[in-house]
Amino acid sequence: MYRERPAVAIAGAVVWTSHVLSNAPSTRVLPDGCLDLLWSSVRGLLVAGPDRTAYLTSSVPGERWLGLRLPPGVGPAVFGVPAHELRDRRVPLDALWGRAAGDLTERLGERPTAAGLEAVAVARLAAAGGPDPRGLRVAASLAAGATVAATAAEVGLHPRALHRLGRELFGYAPKTLARVLRMQRALTLAYAGLPLAAVAARAGYADQAHFTREVRDLAGVPPAALLSR
Repeated sequence: MYRERPAVAIAGAVVWTSHVLSNAPSTRVLPDGCLDLLWSSVRGLLVAGPDRTAYLTSSVPGERWLGLRLPPGVGPAVFGVPAHELRDRRVPLDALWGRAAGDLTERLGERPTAAGLEAVAVARLAAAGGPDPRGLRVAASLAAGATVAATAAEVGLHPRALHRLGRELFGYAPKTLARVLRMQRALTLAYAGLPLAAVAARAGYADQAHFTREVRDLAGVPPAALLSR
């Protein structure tokens, strides 16, 4: 059973919960350019890094999850490490924060709340001086469908500088983030019931076949398989 809602204190962030009731099949988590602060009733506090391809999760019956999904560009300011160091990884929080993670576990208690996770992230953001505003501008531009070249010009960065910034804030190059965000836009349209050919055209793919190849490459399965779930 999975639910999500917008976070209260961080713009663009999402709070989500999951309760595994039985021996469920693995869940396919699609790349989205985000980093997550996670709590599991079995594994404790974790960090989910940005994925380049779909991540297949596994849980045990009865396991409860609480997550705070931070929008692209925000996570590094919260966790204190460049995003590329967490790419395609799930890392115990104490591997990053050491003793501070243990103290946090004690403060949050046996059943952390969404408000508790948000408060942690807000405090870390304040201590870091907030997320890098260039990263937020880059993510917004690419999410709107702008090209990497146009985004570099808008932000005022040389393409090489933008590439370095992308690895630090998103975990991968801006071109990869653009592909990931385009897939997310397209799937939103597809889930709303738009025919796949129309989805491909509106999301900026060359054709439906191009859309299918990109989704298969990033998600591991074609669009039809995702929609059937």
